[in-house]
Amino acid sequence: MIILGIDPGLARIGYGVIAKTGSSQKLVASGLITTPANKSLPDRLVLINRALRQVLKKHQPDLVSIEKLFFFKNAKTAFSVGQAWGVITFTVSEFKLPILELTPLQIKQTVTGYGHAEKVQVYKILKMILKTKSLPKQDDTVDAIACAFCACQNISNKYRL
Repeated sequence: MIILGIDPGLARIGYGVIAKTGSSQKLVASGLITTPANKSLPDRLVLINRALRQVLKKHQPDLVSIEKLFFFKNAKTAFSVGQAWGVITFTVSEFKLPILELTPLQIKQTVTGYGHAEKVQVYKILKMILKTKSLPKQDDTVDAIACAFCACQNISNKYRL
């Protein structure tokens, strides 16, 4: 089973791909989709759609887990990230893939056992669990990998994968 984890954003969208075989997980790929700040919002949303379509075609996931938007202090930021989230879920839906939404608290709880863990703790534990020498340095990418890992641990029978 291939699971794609996504950390949504407008400027930076992290993604992580994990292959789950039985009880083991292997990090297959990860990366960052970026959109330039000097582009218009509609142009940035189109870029997100195109780049995500490429990721979906290349890795052909069975399930996509997306970090839920939580809260923002800045309404303008929340609005634009919400639009990016809409494009992300729309693009995944075009591929007729099941979507599992996970809160940051759920993800941290699954990875570290503590829902309020620091990012450095998540990084260290993921590195150990996935048996990799290093993970990407970008928080968005590590968050997406953690989201994919959390989905691996919480797959429901309703997906029948």
